[in-house]
Amino acid sequence: MQYIQSHILFICIVIYIGITVLIGVLTSRLVKNSEDFVLAGRKLPLFLCISALFAEWFGAETVLGSSSQFAEKGLYGVIEEPFGAALCLLLIGIFFARPFYRMKLLTFCDFYRIKFGRSAELLSGFLMVPSYLGWIAAQLVALGIMFNIVMGVPLIAGIIISASIVLIYTYIGGMWAISVTDFIQTIIIIIGLVFLGVEIVNAAGGLTSVYQQTPDGFFKFFPDPKPLDILEYIAAWITIGLGSIPQQDVFQRVMSANSEKNAVRALSIGAVLYLSIAFLPLLIALCGKILYPEILKEGEQLIPTLVLKHTSVFMQVLFFGALISAILSTASGAILAPATVMAENLIKPLRKKTMTDKEMLRMLRLSVIVVTILATAMATSRSDIYELAGESSALSLVSLFVPLVAGLYIKSANTLGAILSMIMGLLAWILSEWVFHTEVPPLIIGLTCSFGGMFLGMLLGGKNSTMVNENNLV
Repeated sequence: MQYIQSHILFICIVIYIGITVLIGVLTSRLVKNSEDFVLAGRKLPLFLCISALFAEWFGAETVLGSSSQFAEKGLYGVIEEPFGAALCLLLIGIFFARPFYRMKLLTFCDFYRIKFGRSAELLSGFLMVPSYLGWIAAQLVALGIMFNIVMGVPLIAGIIISASIVLIYTYIGGMWAISVTDFIQTIIIIIGLVFLGVEIVNAAGGLTSVYQQTPDGFFKFFPDPKPLDILEYIAAWITIGLGSIPQQDVFQRVMSANSEKNAVRALSIGAVLYLSIAFLPLLIALCGKILYPEILKEGEQLIPTLVLKHTSVFMQVLFFGALISAILSTASGAILAPATVMAENLIKPLRKKTMTDKEMLRMLRLSVIVVTILATAMATSRSDIYELAGESSALSLVSLFVPLVAGLYIKSANTLGAILSMIMGLLAWILSEWVFHTEVPPLIIGLTCSFGGMFLGMLLGGKNSTMVNENNLV
């Protein structure tokens, strides 16, 4: 019986992946130029924008990483994800979506060029591309784990297979393929997790019973009144909450909307939807901890192990379909983002002759291949999903967040300040994290030094000749 169930699950997953690739092939017909490939021609309606923003982050770190953290450490252990991620979407909608949509940029690094010049553009690009590799690697590791659990494929082989699948439909269809598959995958994610949540909660005796069986302090949300605890709490909120604001993936999905109003609406609705659905894997992990305490040792494989050993084949198909949907959507968007920055902001400026749109489209697709290869190499060398995802946001926070905010809202911000902010923040974070191993969260130290670099540059440097039009900041 178990043999038959495993084969049914295997066949269903293969069919699902095949459909995903087919969608990528079909949507490739909509890609006529580089803007179609990167921003879906700025034509996405509201419902596609919402599903794209939701699906971008609802991936491995949400379903696997956060759930295992929650089962082990309680609510206090998942401030970074999902609470910080939802905060990020809200802040982008309030402070950043409107001015950026009006500027009609292709990448985030274009803003650094307009505001601070070519040197800031290049430096921001060199910082942004590596910041994505850990994020993509986290998704590939999770997919590799799925193939290992369901099909018995070795982890390394599973990672390589996963990278190949994501690469195919991202390479072919770009943002159009990502957006259409995101919509379908969002529906599958919600249905799968709702069904599984209901079944697991009922098996655990209902919500009241689950709450009564949790240990004291499990739902603690605020830190103890100690300076170090408060700093760690703040760091957890801002890692993704602020660190993912200066990131190309969210930016691309916002800029793909068919209107400024829909871009802002999608962010607000996406944040609420994300936080609501993100509680489902946390609840499932908690119920699993109560029902089967022995599976806690599975770590990030806690929920997949629970589903595979203790649910029907129908529920397994729903869950693994939902999980693979979540990871595929996150990985594809995360690959396209740095590939766009690589082609537009690092390679294109080096060309002596003007690049035609056809050449740009070819360069974008080649960049997708390069980014996928680099992320796959990282995924095969490391396997901690939660840490890989967190480090990606931390890098952009300590180097790119301050110049972004200053460039938009501080008139005296200049090129020297932007460069110093990026460099000082990054160096302080690296030294604190890997050399001095400071008790104060390295993220806080890096961000503080980034602010210091900006203000130092403003004191030492003059005004920029390249300035953002103030009408864009209204």
